[in-house]
Amino acid sequence: MGHTNQILCIKNISIETLGNMKSYLSSDGFKVKEILATTKTIKSQSLPDYDAVFILGGPMSVNDNLDYLLEEKKLIHSSFNLGIPIFGICLGSQLIASSCGGKVYRGPKKEIGWGEVRITSKGQSSIFDNIIGSKIRVFHWHGDTFTLPSEAEILSESDLYIQAFRFKNAIGIQFHLEVTKNMIQNWIRKYHKELKKENLSRDGFVNDIDRNVSELESISKIVYKNFKSMIE
Repeated sequence: MGHTNQILCIKNISIETLGNMKSYLSSDGFKVKEILATTKTIKSQSLPDYDAVFILGGPMSVNDNLDYLLEEKKLIHSSFNLGIPIFGICLGSQLIASSCGGKVYRGPKKEIGWGEVRITSKGQSSIFDNIIGSKIRVFHWHGDTFTLPSEAEILSESDLYIQAFRFKNAIGIQFHLEVTKNMIQNWIRKYHKELKKENLSRDGFVNDIDRNVSELESISKIVYKNFKSMIE
């Protein structure tokens, strides 16, 4: 366990939650404090109160002129200085990339739905340790991507983009390991206009959804355990 046994979870939109990882944290005795990102809620946090920080996804871009995103980047910088582990998912990973000196930009093609990513040798000895094989099937929903400074370690990639990385005490993951069946169904409803614009059918998301989510949960548990070793 950590020093305070408290975890901070920053949600950038209410529909994108900690998902299955909340149950892992709770089972290990961590108390999870979830906040919806606003300038006020982020400024009011005292980082030393927490063993780790999770920053979740959202439809906004790091490059949007939103005050609370700037506050999140300040919080990330503070966590670098304090050595408090951070786990960023999708937008969260992009905020970490931007904070550590990378550049976030619109990718040439959106990645939405189920797809494979490759685990690098660095990833196999880090956050993806104990996962069998060098490829995993994951759930994507992002249009932005990023460059990274030379000090960052690339842990996973797809044919198009960097998918996971480590910088100091921060882990950034572009794809969604945390999603549950209900989360995917809620996103299909919430973001239906985006799916229509991208000419994507919901069938590709829900076909074999129980099997896909079950396999993803197995991977998520392993990644969580590896991240937890950074806390202890």
